Amino acid sequence: MGRVGVLSGTIMMEKSHLVQTCKKQAVKNQFGEVTALVSPEAVFIFRHGCDPSCHILPHLINHQANLQAMKDLGATEIIGIHSTGSLKKEFVPGMIVIPDDFITLTATPTIYRNKAVHITPSLSEGLRQKLIAAAKRCRISAVEKGVYWQVAGPRLETKAEIRMMANHADIVGMTMASEAVIAQEMDLPYASACSVDNYGNGLAENPLGLAEILEGARKNADVMIRILENVVGLSG
Repeated sequence: MGRVGVLSGTIMMEKSHLVQTCKKQAVKNQFGEVTALVSPEAVFIFRHGCDPSCHILPHLINHQANLQAMKDLGATEIIGIHSTGSLKKEFVPGMIVIPDDFITLTATPTIYRNKAVHITPSLSEGLRQKLIAAAKRCRISAVEKGVYWQVAGPRLETKAEIRMMANHADIVGMTMASEAVIAQEMDLPYASACSVDNYGNGLAENPLGLAEILEGARKNADVMIRILENVVGLSG
């Protein structure tokens, strides 16, 4: 059985023993060079980079290089761990959502340059069910369906944008749709576990700043790590 590929932000995985026992490895491919953390069971890549002083902004992430590196290192399925904002008051900070669909109205990256290839984007239902089952084994409540709306970033959304998106989606982020599309182009099953770390602009009386959003992500990190380690442990 192949490794599980895990794409995440550094906050989500900075405390995981799975990461702490990994070997750092530079991987170069036709799309670029990335740093991966490798163990017998998993391949981890921090989508914003491993160096806190050189944070890769969402719109500058090389998704093609990240996913190709995981495939080259033997990953046969990919889990994305994402920090998201809520588009609806019933999706309160602290919740875990396993999306079953996504929307993005901006162009997503592709591995193709001179070839017309059309895919029908989707998330892997089999891998989604693995995440849902892992949450249940850990006695963690997770919302089993939801729509993720990807914005380009790096700025946050206006109040009007949040109101518009809330008519069609439940959570908002900046990276998941791009990863899902590239993974599908590479024939890699992909699913995501999302933590709701803040309310979208206009949903809360006092809007959160970046420091408060990051603090919300840190509070959810332990829960996300438990789910992920359960999946990786069973898959290794």
